Amino acid sequence: MSTIHWTETDTESRTVRSARWHSESATPPPGRVVVADDRMRADAAHRLAREGTALLWRGDFHNARQLLTAMGRRIDRRTPRSGGGPAEAFHLHRRARHHRARVLGRLLVVLEDDYSLRLRRAPEVRRACTEAYGPPRQGQATAVSLRELLGVIGAHQWRLKGVEVPALGSRVHPHYGVFAPTRDEYVDLVAQAPLPAPKRRHARPFTAFDLGTGTGVLAAVLARRGFDHIVATDISTRALDCARENVQRLELAARVEVFGPALYPDGRADLVVCNPPWIPARPASVLEYGVYDADGAMLHGFLDGLAAHLEPGGEGWLILSDLAEHLGLRTRRQLLTAVETAGLRVVDRIDARPRHARAGDTADPLHTARAAEVTSLWRLAARP
Repeated sequence: MSTIHWTETDTESRTVRSARWHSESATPPPGRVVVADDRMRADAAHRLAREGTALLWRGDFHNARQLLTAMGRRIDRRTPRSGGGPAEAFHLHRRARHHRARVLGRLLVVLEDDYSLRLRRAPEVRRACTEAYGPPRQGQATAVSLRELLGVIGAHQWRLKGVEVPALGSRVHPHYGVFAPTRDEYVDLVAQAPLPAPKRRHARPFTAFDLGTGTGVLAAVLARRGFDHIVATDISTRALDCARENVQRLELAARVEVFGPALYPDGRADLVVCNPPWIPARPASVLEYGVYDADGAMLHGFLDGLAAHLEPGGEGWLILSDLAEHLGLRTRRQLLTAVETAGLRVVDRIDARPRHARAGDTADPLHTARAAEVTSLWRLAARP
């Protein structure tokens, strides 16, 4: 267990205190921690954090949020612009984001042993922290970055309100650390693509696998489309818990089995659906695993195992954006070669344009690639 230490000073004494260190991005504990409060100016905070000093906040909660915003503006002023191609722009953008997260992550708060936050005007965070971190450890305070805590609070609100999924006519409730289905074009593709017509279709249950299920949204869509039995898998225990909760909420537990941690379950299915992370780059934290897939590991795992898990006449549906191609991180030829190497053939491809706000954001450093992006559902079958 990692611990941080700092010195509290009052009018009469100096006290060394400590707390358990927690970071969802696996950031190591800071070596130097100083106490900061409402007197701390943004320029000084930015300089200290940039130099590696963590600031343990003891002032007003809303002032801490304002300080975080002011520090962010100072970081953004120093961010260089890319003068090269899309791949260089992507890598520069990622480095800038990681630097920003690292510096802003040095503004810390302490959660008491019941996850309460003892700061002026602080919100109630105990339930949100329990959902994200698990039960508190009695007798042990926890230090986290304010930036991470704000993410935990935001995730709790997502979990309470849910995300409207038009293809389901209902809401899906994402958990902290589980990719939320806020981009509905890929869900619509699964809801509308023609279903396979496997051999011996009426002699047994109509079955599907949903690999990397996340919230369980695609498994729910498949259940609504008439599959008798769906096995939804994921390697993340958070995602498995989230999918089980959503399946129960949607009253689909009799038809959707949540299984894992794993990519493929045992057996074969008439349809295997996979929506892997779209960008072949290394995740910097557990929270990035829904977006980044180092070396396309999940994509290749799906393709390489597909033929062995399909019933005769069955199909695999790969839902994949071509954003990586526009960023110069993967070519179409590489994708098609991977399909062929896995003993598969392309039956059809159904395309959809993204409808999210970032596609039209000209201030986004990756705007050119995002504006050209297409999300596709590739219908794949085993070669004879």
